[in-house]
Amino acid sequence: MKIGLLSSILRREEKLLLDELRERGINLEIVDDRDLILRLDAKGLDFDVVLERCVNHSRALYVLKTLNDWGIKTVYSYKVAEICGNKFLTTNSLIRHRVPTPRTALAFTPKSALKAIEEIGYPVVLKPVVGSWGRLLSKINDKEAAETVLEHKAILGSYQHSIFYIQEYIPKSGRDIRSFVIGDETICAIYRYSSHWITNTARGGRAENCLVTSEIDSISRAAARAVGGGVLAVDLFESDSGLQVNEVNYTMEFRNSIQTTGVNIPAKIVDYVLSIAAME
Repeated sequence: MKIGLLSSILRREEKLLLDELRERGINLEIVDDRDLILRLDAKGLDFDVVLERCVNHSRALYVLKTLNDWGIKTVYSYKVAEICGNKFLTTNSLIRHRVPTPRTALAFTPKSALKAIEEIGYPVVLKPVVGSWGRLLSKINDKEAAETVLEHKAILGSYQHSIFYIQEYIPKSGRDIRSFVIGDETICAIYRYSSHWITNTARGGRAENCLVTSEIDSISRAAARAVGGGVLAVDLFESDSGLQVNEVNYTMEFRNSIQTTGVNIPAKIVDYVLSIAAME
């Protein structure tokens, strides 16, 4: 069995995965996307499965599409990466599969975006359609703030700012939940605490173990199925009407969740990757 690890840089997560694979004596090759050249007219790589761990979303998409077209199995598939890497596609998939998620609108001009914001009601959150680590988020509390942020985004003029993704703000009482789903199993979950409304651990949020209740398990697995499944992190909000899925993440970071939950997440991921490699 030959396993490929597709990466940009070796972060703590990738090093943990490499350690786990090497301890099992797996034939492994690191594929660095910075050096990779894909000949589209000829199959240039051959693996039983490739585990994708790129930092750059666009690179991941192009490589995964090429590998899948060559018939190489990947974790993640191109389709899962495409959906999870785009908040519009994620939200659309959740809604189509009837997974509870905050009310969301899409608009393409500042005028229509302001109308959508006022229809949803303040406060709202503006997000880039493609982005991670809680960056470029704006919490809009009133019309004056909305007009200012919308004007700034319009003047910036880049692709990131030309689509207005508007989501209802869910009060989090200082925390949200991130659950980890591998295959059809919710292996663990953490609370992410912060005095700021953005609770990402990449932005300073503090992680604590969260018991995987039947409600967390059910909605987490439903969200994972909605986007195509695999190895995923599901971000959950606790609302007055029950849990809601905010986002579903691929190539997620997990270094802060191993000791917190007591679950060997790298071993669970490797088990899943090997099961995909062994599939006919």
